[in-house]
Formats: sequence, structure tokens, C-alpha cells
Amino acid sequence: MMSAVPVFEMFPRRAAAIAGEPPESGTVRTAADRDARLRAMVDAHFELIWRSLRGLGVPAANVDDAAQQVFWIASQKLDVIALGSERAFLFSTARGVAANARRARARSREQADDGTLEQMSDAALDPEQAAQKSQARQMLERILGEMNEDLRTVFVLFELEGLTSTEIAEVLSIPVGTAASRLRRAREEFQLAVTKLQLERR
Repeated sequence: MMSAVPVFEMFPRRAAAIAGEPPESGTVRTAADRDARLRAMVDAHFELIWRSLRGLGVPAANVDDAAQQVFWIASQKLDVIALGSERAFLFSTARGVAANARRARARSREQADDGTLEQMSDAALDPEQAAQKSQARQMLERILGEMNEDLRTVFVLFELEGLTSTEIAEVLSIPVGTAASRLRRAREEFQLAVTKLQLERR
């Protein structure tokens, strides 16, 4: 179904260049306008959405498909996405896609993520370094997996994506104070969880 949409020829490596600039008005009037705007959205936000999906619990083996699904949904709703709110819409959609992926994984009782993409990045490390990195990654994924979704979301955006509290509030459409409060709680929970896991492994 998704392969019928020309823009997805650029997945998963985003090899295609932008065909043109997004239209200036909020209305996407022609097929060319729609394609140009979607391509611009992919170019500007694909990496954020890919990493966010990964941070929100989508297994490495499924994250390319999940990212494609996010942008496919956006392609169907271009006319209602206000100019300037593309990132917020895409991240909100990514949260839903990630939640569905986690539920589907739980229902099917799949085995833990094999981390294929991460293993490739470990190829240049010596065995001890690779083991330490793998252990840290497993710890991170376990802690994030047990964290409340709202707290996990702001933690991923701040710690893994480098967004400020103001930017997080904009992406999630929440007050800045709420974003800051959730972030503080998330960081406290994360540190407590790290300490607990470290004590368990002694």
C-alpha cells in the first residue's frame, strides 16, 4: 500500500533530494505541492522521528517501517497540518505508532530486540568496550521501558534529541511548566532506576 506513494522511494536512507519548496499558504492545492511539502517534511524531520521511535520502544528491526508509517499518515493529512506545526504533528503521530508497536510486540510475545543496527556500530570496538556499550544500552532500554509514557517522552526528547523545555512543550502542545515538571520527574526516576540496577548487579 505504502509503495504506491512516490515519496517513499527515499526510504529508509532518504536518498532522494527535495523536489521543491513547500507551498507558502496553508492549503496544498496541487499534487506537486503536496509532494514537495511531504518531501520537505521528510528531509527536515526524518532523523528526529526515526530516533524518537527507537527511543519510544520500537525495535531496531521495525523502526524503518514505523518511520514510513508516520510519514504515510502525514501524507494523508497534509491539508490539516498547519504550516509550522509539522514537527509537532509528526512526533504526536510517532508516539501513537510506537505505542501500537509496543502493544503488538507484547501481544505476539516476541523475543527481545536483537539490536542489529547497534551491533553494526560496535564492530570497531574491542570486546570489553562492546560489552560495556551493550550493557549500557540494555540498561537504558529497560529503564525507558518501565517509565511512564509521558515521562519517557520528555526524557527522550531532552536527553536523546537535545530539545529544550520550550521546544518540548511546542512539540507536545503542553505548557512549558508542564514540560519542565515532567522532565524533572523523568530525570529523577531515571537516576533512581540506574542506581537500583547498579546495586542489583553488584
